[in-house]
Amino acid sequence: MGAIGRALGNSITTAGKVLPSAVNNTSVSAVTALPAGINAGSLVLLSTQTASSSASISFTSGIDSTYKEYLFIFNNLHPVADGTPLLFNLSTDGGSNYNVTKTTTYFYAQHSESGTGASLAYDTGSHVAQSTGYARISESTGADNDQVSSGYLHLFEPSSSTYVKHFISNFNCYQSGDYSLASYSAGYGNTVSPINAIDFKVSSGNIDDGTIQMFGVK
Repeated sequence: MGAIGRALGNSITTAGKVLPSAVNNTSVSAVTALPAGINAGSLVLLSTQTASSSASISFTSGIDSTYKEYLFIFNNLHPVADGTPLLFNLSTDGGSNYNVTKTTTYFYAQHSESGTGASLAYDTGSHVAQSTGYARISESTGADNDQVSSGYLHLFEPSSSTYVKHFISNFNCYQSGDYSLASYSAGYGNTVSPINAIDFKVSSGNIDDGTIQMFGVK
């Protein structure tokens, strides 16, 4: 057995596993690019914002023609005020104005900790029709220390100058009264102008804590 063979044999355990010492700076950390054919994944993290008693959280850069789909992930958003849903609006002027005309649809499912109150319903009070105001994308989250909401929103081809701008969202919140409440919303920004900014806020008060991440989808 030559030197190379002995070195290789000494780097493998009796169970057939490669020892950590065999993975070194010259073999791994020197790699600066993935070889052709290896998929690096479809999500690219573009921005992360953390709420701290924030009146709103806006993304005013990075939304352009680079990606045809953008994904916003909401982790543990905790409101200051009790019973406040999350709202959003779109902008075509970099965030100077959030007033894109929208038409949306909205329904929810709920179930309480006591095992009662299970229901599935379309909520006519939460959709909008050709409205420039903020649109609802989650149910009302409680303000107890452990009550939060989490979810996601997909925005499709916001830079299109031909088509309206579709979105879909899905959230679950820990509601006042100890309910798990899943909400589903979808709609479109009724504009052919490119969308280049988005704003999130709760219906009353501030967002006390939580993070929002923006990803580009390859």
